[in-house]
Amino acid sequence: MFYLSQISYVFSQDPIVVQPEEKISKLFRSSKIFPIKLNYSNKEIRKSTNDTLYLNVSLQYLSEKKLWTGLPARIRARGNFRLKNCYFAPIKMKIKKKDRKGTPFKGNKELKLVLPCLIQKEANDHVLKEFMAYKLYEFISPYHFKTRLLEIELSEPKNNKIREHNIKGFFIEDMEVVAKRFNGNVLKRNIHPLQQDGLSAVQNAIFQFMIGNTDFSTGYSHNEKLLFVDGKSIPIPYDFDMSGLCNTSYSVVSQIGDQSLPIDRVTQRLYRGFKRDEEMVKGVRDEILSKKAEILAMMDEHLIYFDDPKVFFECRKFILEFFGILSDPIKFQKQILKKARTK
Repeated sequence: MFYLSQISYVFSQDPIVVQPEEKISKLFRSSKIFPIKLNYSNKEIRKSTNDTLYLNVSLQYLSEKKLWTGLPARIRARGNFRLKNCYFAPIKMKIKKKDRKGTPFKGNKELKLVLPCLIQKEANDHVLKEFMAYKLYEFISPYHFKTRLLEIELSEPKNNKIREHNIKGFFIEDMEVVAKRFNGNVLKRNIHPLQQDGLSAVQNAIFQFMIGNTDFSTGYSHNEKLLFVDGKSIPIPYDFDMSGLCNTSYSVVSQIGDQSLPIDRVTQRLYRGFKRDEEMVKGVRDEILSKKAEILAMMDEHLIYFDDPKVFFECRKFILEFFGILSDPIKFQKQILKKARTK
């Protein structure tokens, strides 16, 4: 895959060499759905919200020999909105080095586990749409989180019974792993958006517009991590369930402080990027347009996983509308270039 960041612009950074495949752990090299089993109480997991209180669980996975294999792991709840509003709390998972040795989890001390929010008909499809958002960003920047789609059997002890959940989810690699892949470091402080790498910032901003997401802040690192590589601060986005692409039943338009954004629903796009060199922005546009066929092909590969094909085609239509804006000079000027922020 050829990434936008490999292009040299007069006004941007030097070309970036994408890291070799061997720097990506085995868990994230495959695109096949990965079956796992977990057993824990949602009630108990909600008590483990700090950085030190973890629950011990057995993580079972289907090996290449089609045998269920178990290893010990520790989990805790993470996140804010989903923790308060969802049935399934998002999970942070830790696996000790000696336990992950010789398994697909080698090289992944910590993982994020994304689950459906609510028990509802569209639950799995919502997860799939967010998973595809992560895959979309892989076409735009080499600086991204690797993900792995999961088929999960979750056994939940509840009222002296076991409630079985068959749900979709996905693993997200830890930020420290991303940093190691690029011989960089994770920045623990906020950096003003205009001090961040220009090309990476534009890629991120157009991507957020692509998926119709306003639930992020480049200045305050809300739903974004900062990677420091070769003297550059590079934003890496995550958590897209509030985007127009996902259009979940619980999605709401984000507020910036006390100021409401000028949109009424998440499916309305609003460009939130800062003003940058126009030729750089156009260069990013052109490269994304050149990837249209590959992007749509990636999406089409995931149709088989959707419970309701109609949900998939609505998602696909949303991305096609984005390409319609990029390819129309008047719409591109009006909805992106003219909307760029100055403060």
